[in-house]
Amino acid sequence: MSKGNMEGEGNIRKLKSAIGPEERVEYSWSTADMLAPLERVSLSEAIGRTVRIEHTGKIHCTVTGKSIRKTYGDGMSYDAFQSSPLAVESIIHPERSRIHEGIALRDAAWEEAHHNQPHVVYLSYTGGVKVGVTRTTQIPTRWIDQGASGAILLAETPYRQLAGLIEVAMKAEFADKTQWRAMLTAGNPDAEAVQDALTAAKDHAFEHCPAAFEDFMSEDDTVHRIQYPGGSFPEKVQSVTLEKEPVIEGQLCAIKGQYLIFDGGRVMNVRRHSGYRVRWSFS
Repeated sequence: MSKGNMEGEGNIRKLKSAIGPEERVEYSWSTADMLAPLERVSLSEAIGRTVRIEHTGKIHCTVTGKSIRKTYGDGMSYDAFQSSPLAVESIIHPERSRIHEGIALRDAAWEEAHHNQPHVVYLSYTGGVKVGVTRTTQIPTRWIDQGASGAILLAETPYRQLAGLIEVAMKAEFADKTQWRAMLTAGNPDAEAVQDALTAAKDHAFEHCPAAFEDFMSEDDTVHRIQYPGGSFPEKVQSVTLEKEPVIEGQLCAIKGQYLIFDGGRVMNVRRHSGYRVRWSFS
């Protein structure tokens, strides 16, 4: 990004991310003209600058592009949420997938390509330790999207349902949802503390793993560290949305997970606003 002003208009998509030097996440602001992707803009370089996001009052379904009043899932219309493979129940509940048996819940080709593939069960640190599931090819994107400061593999499986069953078994020992306030206020925690927490959690998980899953438990003890861009993270956070504030403006202090962190502890969940059409500027 140049040092001059940047501005544009488009429908919000979730932040794009990649790991850069020193395990630090590099973010891009991603928008579309209804369904047509627009050029991405470096967002990490906007930290310290004034960011303005103005809702035009329009929302377009991220699957069909049609105008809608409210969103379901990641920016979908109600009809798309009911029919699109992007909202199939085995995304939220991987243990319900049956595509490895040849049984599709919604779309056989999509589920074959996305769920009948190698998956991992992992432990991540998001202000506390949680358990989760993701497709192997989604590492480290999944961890970044949830704002994890570190992650360690717990199990490796050939298909999604098996990973989901292991996750269900581990829910007795670990949380399975990110506490977003704790995640944001944790900022970039001490690397040694993250390492110790995840290593101890994995030891605990191995001791409590049902015998039926022992063959899939991972011996890879690498703790994957993730650093987020920003000079300061707030001690308290306040969620802001375009429904309540059609114009969100302020100094961008940091980015973590899918959240923009503004001055005063105000935070905007970008992914939650998928499909919203906005005018934006970085100055």
